[in-house]
Amino acid sequence: MAALRAAGRQSLVDGVVEQLRAQLTGGEWPVGSRIPTEHELAEQLGVGRNTVREAVRVLVHAGLLESRQGNGTFVRSTADPAAVLTGVRHAHVLDVLELRVALEAEAARLAAARRDERDLERLRAALAALHEQGDRSADADLDFHLRVVEATHNSALIEVYRFFSTSVHEVLVAALGDQEMPAIDLAAHSALVDAIEAGEPEAAGRSARELLSAPIAAVEALVAPPPQRP
Repeated sequence: MAALRAAGRQSLVDGVVEQLRAQLTGGEWPVGSRIPTEHELAEQLGVGRNTVREAVRVLVHAGLLESRQGNGTFVRSTADPAAVLTGVRHAHVLDVLELRVALEAEAARLAAARRDERDLERLRAALAALHEQGDRSADADLDFHLRVVEATHNSALIEVYRFFSTSVHEVLVAALGDQEMPAIDLAAHSALVDAIEAGEPEAAGRSARELLSAPIAAVEALVAPPPQRP
């Protein structure tokens, strides 16, 4: 195994987390394998076992490791979600919006095919909240779209969307600064619910794309560079 550097004193747990994360994403331990024991890692890193235990707990929560009672700690994934989130946050705002269109259009199609009565009740409630709170409520809008994704009953898509959606607003705010985001199209949201309720996947997918076309056009105008002077 590649040697691990001794963690500095400034932030022991953070230092160990980053070193273990690097080992995992670098393929030092393949998926499904057991990592060294707390005692072994503590000796290699020159830190206490409690520090290692806290670092491992962080990586378990991040989905990279899995603790199995009595068996040790195993590699669950070598794909670091934190790196994905960092990449999204540093992406261009239009790239993020295009990704949102791809996720939400497919989610709308699946929701129209799979939704049940409980899903429809939650969608109607989210739509009512959106109308009540007005066309500037980012929180109500996010809740609405999450309800659409949840109606797909696709656990992987739901988790990806939850992970992704938390950074969308941050990207928009960072990119646009003091400029105001376009108003939420309440009628377009209502049309999307109608298509899902009617069980029409293609219409739902089109509605989702149309719903996001106006925000994309508005953002394109807001972030467009000034015209070149002759």
